[in-house]
Amino acid sequence: MSEMTRRQLVGRAAATAMGAAAGWTRASSARAEAGGGAFTLPALPYAEDALEPSIDAMTMGIHHGKHHAAYVSKLNDAVAQAPGLKGKSIEEILRNINDVPEAVRTAVRNNGGGHANHSLFWTILKKGGAQPGGGFSKAIEGAFGGIDALKKVLTDAGMARFGSGWSWLVVGADKKLAVESSANQDSPLMEGRTPILGIDVWEHAYYLKYQNRRNEYLAAIFNVIDWEAVGKNYEKAVGY
Repeated sequence: MSEMTRRQLVGRAAATAMGAAAGWTRASSARAEAGGGAFTLPALPYAEDALEPSIDAMTMGIHHGKHHAAYVSKLNDAVAQAPGLKGKSIEEILRNINDVPEAVRTAVRNNGGGHANHSLFWTILKKGGAQPGGGFSKAIEGAFGGIDALKKVLTDAGMARFGSGWSWLVVGADKKLAVESSANQDSPLMEGRTPILGIDVWEHAYYLKYQNRRNEYLAAIFNVIDWEAVGKNYEKAVGY
């Protein structure tokens, strides 16, 4: 097969994947509205190509329109089988995950975690986002020694996470900042902590562009972290 033929095939596959992702997003939203689902897929607060080149448009389209949409659909299926969860926010459900009926607990843990984690993730990304300021900047300085040190700790947590999961900046019950990681779609909410920044290290978040080079993805993502948004999350978590 010639190089040009290979490129043409890759291009056609990419176009098909993008179309499928967009179609999945529309179909999932329609299902949620028609079925009166408790949870819906949030719209991206920017265009799918807005974070190029750090996060490519194809990854963003599939990540949001296929993966996140699937979590929402399966979460609604699980919640429909547990009437006691009706009307509760996903944060409330996850903070009390052990109270969820055992029959649907795993489904709620996986898909509810996926919904909550991604809903946060989209909102803390922005090209050219501002640097930390105010009380948040002081908290970073006190906990880690500065923003560069925090980035390193977050990167180390992401690199150390075996398989799929997340690297987190959280606020604990003591109102102090900490970095941790979690497996799969587990959320710090399940452990009584409040996530204010999450970095997705599932392969679906980076593999199309970075393949197995998770380190390059983690270096690039700091180009699009919106520290102003993270700071607002911090202020809310500590009660400013």
